[in-house]
Amino acid sequence: MSVHCATSRQADAAPSNHWQRRVAHAFSRAAPDYERLARAQRVMGETLWARLPVCAPGSTPWRALDLGCGPGHWSARLVERVGHNGKVIGLDLAPGMLETARRTHGGNPRLRWLCADAAALPLPDASLDLVFSNLAIQWCPNLTAVLSELHRVLRPGGRALINTLAPGTLAEVGHAWSRPGEPPALLPLLGRQHHLAATRLAGFRRVAVDQQRLGFHYPDLAAVMASIKGVGAQTARPGGRLSRADLARAQRRYEALREPNGLPVSYQLLRLDLTRD
Repeated sequence: MSVHCATSRQADAAPSNHWQRRVAHAFSRAAPDYERLARAQRVMGETLWARLPVCAPGSTPWRALDLGCGPGHWSARLVERVGHNGKVIGLDLAPGMLETARRTHGGNPRLRWLCADAAALPLPDASLDLVFSNLAIQWCPNLTAVLSELHRVLRPGGRALINTLAPGTLAEVGHAWSRPGEPPALLPLLGRQHHLAATRLAGFRRVAVDQQRLGFHYPDLAAVMASIKGVGAQTARPGGRLSRADLARAQRRYEALREPNGLPVSYQLLRLDLTRD
């Protein structure tokens, strides 16, 4: 995610090397603190994890990909799902995330780490049985290209289960940081219909997409921003500087939204379940 504090930059256009460098740099910097701050990301990942298939005992072991693996939490858990001698690839654009993953989980010989772009996977055709991706593809500048790559590398019958974010995510944060006459604080996200169209263009025919709102609470604005920026958030207005007046205004606007459990932060979660014919 990201804002001026928050969300994603995504459009079906030619990939931007500059944007990829910014994302990779920001997530690399966030790697040491990601696990500590990624409570919301972990909760959303669990909703996807509950839908994952398991390789049946005695079946041919699976080969799985954790797309946008970050520090490797889900990659390590995927080993449990791929059967005896199954293999898992943890792939991320951010070298810093992969360094943390290797340091934390590098002793497992069934795990391999790969630094690459999701829109240009260095993997053979029809080489994967399963793809898991928790909150990564919203960072990709060309959604259709990413989904087309997943279609290419999945074998017939293989599945991709993906969490991403829809419009309305971090609405409270966008409200607090918006300034009259300036661009929105939040970068744009793509909706359900756009994702459905992109899956079809990518070649998937067996597609399920559902949406769920998830809410979290934090004690103050600093904790809200740490939960977002601490996991690699980008700025919508790069290079912009916040004054004390900007900060005070954002605090006042956010405090007006306070609920009994604290300051609310909401996510519109899209879950994609794709099977290759």
